[in-house]
Amino acid sequence: MTDTPLLDTVNTPDELRHLALGQLPQLCRELRACLLQTVSQTGGHLASGLGVVELTVAIHYVFDTPHDSLVWDVGHQAYPHKILTGRRAQMPTLKRQHGLSGFPKRDESRYDDFGVGHSSTSISAALGMAIADQLNGKRHSHIAVIGDGAMTAGMAFEALHHAASLSADLLVILNDNDMSISPNVGAMSSYLSEVLGSELYQDVRQKGKAVLKHIPPLDGLAKFVEERAKDIASANNLFEDLGFDYTGPQDGHDVLALVATLKRLKTQSGPKLLHVKTVKGKGYCRAEAAPIDYHGVSGFDVNKGLVPSQPSNAPTFTQVFSAWINHQAQQDSRLVAITPAMREGSGLVEFSQQFPNRYYDVAIAEQHAVTLAAGMACKGLKPVVAIYSTFLQRAYDQLIHDVALQNLDVLFALDRAGVVGEDGATHAGVFDIAYSCLIPNLIVMTPSDELEMLALLQTGYAYNGPALVRYPKGKGDLQQLPQTPQAEIAVGQSKLVRQSSLAPSQVNKLAILVFGTLLARCHTIAATLDATLIDMRFAKPFDQARIEQLIATLGHTHVVILEEGSLIGGVGAEVADFVHQCNAATRVKRLGITDEFVPHGKRDEVLAGFGLDETHIAQQIQDFFFN
Repeated sequence: MTDTPLLDTVNTPDELRHLALGQLPQLCRELRACLLQTVSQTGGHLASGLGVVELTVAIHYVFDTPHDSLVWDVGHQAYPHKILTGRRAQMPTLKRQHGLSGFPKRDESRYDDFGVGHSSTSISAALGMAIADQLNGKRHSHIAVIGDGAMTAGMAFEALHHAASLSADLLVILNDNDMSISPNVGAMSSYLSEVLGSELYQDVRQKGKAVLKHIPPLDGLAKFVEERAKDIASANNLFEDLGFDYTGPQDGHDVLALVATLKRLKTQSGPKLLHVKTVKGKGYCRAEAAPIDYHGVSGFDVNKGLVPSQPSNAPTFTQVFSAWINHQAQQDSRLVAITPAMREGSGLVEFSQQFPNRYYDVAIAEQHAVTLAAGMACKGLKPVVAIYSTFLQRAYDQLIHDVALQNLDVLFALDRAGVVGEDGATHAGVFDIAYSCLIPNLIVMTPSDELEMLALLQTGYAYNGPALVRYPKGKGDLQQLPQTPQAEIAVGQSKLVRQSSLAPSQVNKLAILVFGTLLARCHTIAATLDATLIDMRFAKPFDQARIEQLIATLGHTHVVILEEGSLIGGVGAEVADFVHQCNAATRVKRLGITDEFVPHGKRDEVLAGFGLDETHIAQQIQDFFFN
């Protein structure tokens, strides 16, 4: 066990604020050691939390949390915050079923002012809290900590633009570590590092302030001289131009200096921005050297670091996509790949290296990613947008109006579709079938395994219009990628996996229609009940001819529809309606995600909670068929 005598005395921010200022460096060392030990055992996000230890301690030391509002952006920075706010004893349950969430969560702690799993929401939320307190006559501070690339998203600038026009008490702390999951890209990253961090800018700014201390406070003179000093340095400050009182860049690992700065800023009214420079993975040399590898980790030995996984020919679905897009790009020079800051997660590392001029990481800007693809398609390119299912939700308007309405030739590769496991509700991809199937012109594909995925990616790419292929996190049963490409599939065509041997005249006859990879869980029950088993492949358009044949010609009296997505608005509802059009007497059972947000836990545990593990699927189908 890590020796943490001082941290052992701190269970709440109130107890932290009773420490002497000189004790804070020791507390930071112990907090960092505690975090490293915990995450090495539980797994989770590590490098980001290591980088904000001093900042977290300083914020809770200076501000009266939870009465003062503290909103974390990109919530994987918040592990040190959890430890300091009464949840240290629960940290071994991190991201486990019924344990602590990997992100801030309002119903988990009164210190979690705002739930977050996606990025760039903190400034808007904290500003809303500041306005509410102002209207209610309450005087509190409101702090938004934004970092890990979240300042690259447009929503952050929308909030900055609004906040600067108000007098609300808002402090934005920009945690600048040059990283999101991958290294930051785009003009904002360059601006932060090359302009605001330049020696010339800082030298002119600091010397100018020193000189201005000795100038009488003539009306407007001091501000005029400071502005001209910045002009001399050719480095106007974007945040000051927006109306924020800017401080920084400041060393984000000097806890004593941070406390002094935060105390000063706490007394200032109006919108303020503190720019701190931090090192992602700070204090653990392996994480500092490889922050991408240590961004999110499984359990590991701290003394040995991450051990490379044993080579395996069995690919993940993400690796299947990677192999497909690399091969397809070699065949077609029109193909371009777009991702919103998810190069590693979406399997585009090799593509970015092989085809650097056809690879576009747009940072955390999902809306821009989709409309960028639309513009490319207008000029004859073949864009492939690699994006997590949950993140495409942030660009829903663009998917409808900029791509589908104009019937543009864009392929969406939706990783992490369905239940994702430990990351929980904010990352679960359970709404994409429901929200995509209602969009005209868009075809929606749900492969049941890796070979079907390759075929449907090929089908979507060849389709002259918008297409979407959804696939889950993790591995299926394929042991090795095929050497030859898979052939295209006719749009809307399902696949007969098993044909019932029962005659059409049988009193009871069962058909199981599956959308996606839960198909593998149905083979045994289909054989046991002599049921027909169909891999539907396409959620839109679904195979009406096959269903009509099953009902009208082959005499199936019972139909089960299975999807790893939301039952409300899901494809099963439309299929059930069509079944009843074919024969109103046909009984239908739908299985999927019920009307609730998906909790965190291991994927199989979560699926079992919704009755979607093999045992529960079999039991539900049997109960339906025999009763």
